Amino acid sequence: MTGRSFDVDATVVGAGPNGLAAAVTLARAGLSVRVFERATTAGGGAATAELTLPGFRHDVCSAVHPLAFESRFFREFGLTRRIPFAVPEISFAHPLDGGRAGIAYRDLERTAETLGVDGRAYASLMRPLVERSTRVADFTGDTLLRIPRDIPTALAFGLAAMEQGSPLWNARFREDAAPAMLTGVASHTILPMPGLASSGAGLALTAYAHAKGWPIPIGGSQSIIDAMVDDLVAHGGELVTDHEVTSLDELPSSRVTLLDVTPRALSRIAGDRMPQRYRDALGRFRYGNAVAKVDFALSEPVPWSHPELGRAGTLHVGGTRAEIAAAENAVAHGNLSESPYVLVSQPSLFDDTRAPAGQHTLWTYTHVPAASRADRSEAVIRQIERFAPGFRDTIMGMSSRTAMDVERHNPNYPRGDISAGTPDLAQLLRRPVLSPDPWRTPMKGVYLCGASTTPGPGVHGLPGWHAALSALRNDFGTRALPDLAPRASGGE
Repeated sequence: MTGRSFDVDATVVGAGPNGLAAAVTLARAGLSVRVFERATTAGGGAATAELTLPGFRHDVCSAVHPLAFESRFFREFGLTRRIPFAVPEISFAHPLDGGRAGIAYRDLERTAETLGVDGRAYASLMRPLVERSTRVADFTGDTLLRIPRDIPTALAFGLAAMEQGSPLWNARFREDAAPAMLTGVASHTILPMPGLASSGAGLALTAYAHAKGWPIPIGGSQSIIDAMVDDLVAHGGELVTDHEVTSLDELPSSRVTLLDVTPRALSRIAGDRMPQRYRDALGRFRYGNAVAKVDFALSEPVPWSHPELGRAGTLHVGGTRAEIAAAENAVAHGNLSESPYVLVSQPSLFDDTRAPAGQHTLWTYTHVPAASRADRSEAVIRQIERFAPGFRDTIMGMSSRTAMDVERHNPNYPRGDISAGTPDLAQLLRRPVLSPDPWRTPMKGVYLCGASTTPGPGVHGLPGWHAALSALRNDFGTRALPDLAPRASGGE
């Protein structure tokens, strides 16, 4: 250490889930922390706002949170003790033509019973992961450049991912519901099908669905952010909003700086401070395809043909495994699908704070090529109508965002890429560079802590938590894990 004095111990750029996870962790370590956020409010990918009509509150990006119960950071933070969640009995559902559907109950055995001849095959694939769901989350929630702490879990996960990520993915199934369900979840990744990374992510999320469910925060995703901001402030941290950072030189002097931004943005903000070799490495980081988002204010619940679909928190709309793979592969080749995959959430069925009495919100997005300016609202409506005749008649208001609108709202989604970088296998290993400590940059005291770093996209806070722990090790000389749990008293 030198005798130099600093304005603050740590500065954090970006008040999304990852930036706030970093800030909370450092503040709990006893450091002074100041967070800068370009928007008027904190939240990033976990904000909630009135997007359609007054009184209808929509999640701006993330809506359902499979990792709220499984993320190591959120477990340490005690998130479930801080805010209430609704946990639907049906984690997700998958409508099929002819009024049929695949239903993923939290209970794996009940799910298998509904899948007929494929029930045993589905259960045998998922049971080893469901029984180890928290260990799966811990394995996938850290850098993969290490010897797994739990080799049996890593082996079970790897074997399942290789099966479902190869052309053999239909070998164990005889009908269409079970494979469609697995493909619907894997399609969250916006990757070609089949593939190792998409199947791995899909299997992990499906395991969480059957282990503890896919929770919906009461009050919207903003509730998670508000809990994190409250904890930061309670431990001496500061949040400065309406403050866009364009250069490291604009920041107060600090021991460490953690940036919840993309590698491209870091290169711009760091300027000449960044070594050329590292700049070149970040320049090879690849960004992926995008989403177009459509939110609806509805006069009544969606009139799904299958009655159980009205009890699901999340739906994957797009038909059979083959149809969804075709739609996703069209996007991978730079095309719009005429029959797109649509991810749907029905939060107001479980949270009456989202809409006026008797009315509802519906959250949807579909995948599009990067930088698309296509308005996909009509394609989304048609696809939902396919499985819910009369849906169009329930629409009272609508908000549609193209991929470029998504980027304008949040620069961490370049050209509409909500994963902040292609989450394929190569970039899960090299995110954003090949290193056992990918959050640390060659610049003294400067760290990346956004979704472009390991372990990647999702509302789980793990990139920020890992980056903060790296800063504590490398710049403050401690490997102690700060206690993040809510206090027994004191209003937390």
